[in-house]
Amino acid sequence: MSTVVLGGHSLGGVIASRAASELSQENKVKGVFFLASYPDEKGNLQSFEGPVLSMTGDHDDVLNEKNYQEAKQFLPQQTEYQTIIGGNHAGFGSYGPQKGDGKSTITNQQQQIKISETLIQWLQTIEMEMP
Repeated sequence: MSTVVLGGHSLGGVIASRAASELSQENKVKGVFFLASYPDEKGNLQSFEGPVLSMTGDHDDVLNEKNYQEAKQFLPQQTEYQTIIGGNHAGFGSYGPQKGDGKSTITNQQQQIKISETLIQWLQTIEMEMP
């Protein structure tokens, strides 16, 4: 298996952190990213040495802020935190409005562009081993 970067949006980030936690012990994971998400205890990445990116939107009312702050204990010190101004939870995907979410002040397309630009810049800092 080649080395990989893992990540996900919302519950997908939780699952990605669990996989990364297991695979990082074999040095197969080079980076982990979270889009409006965070790890749980089973996905503890405290000892992970690679880059970690956590992106949120400042109008996200679905992401539980208390749980998000508490979950930082499962992230390594080098975690980079980015906030998309005007972005909400549903804007990390393209599935339309989500019940309980805040109202974004940017379009879904604008949020997608900001996500893409941030992820690309972050990915370019990771040295990957190709098969």
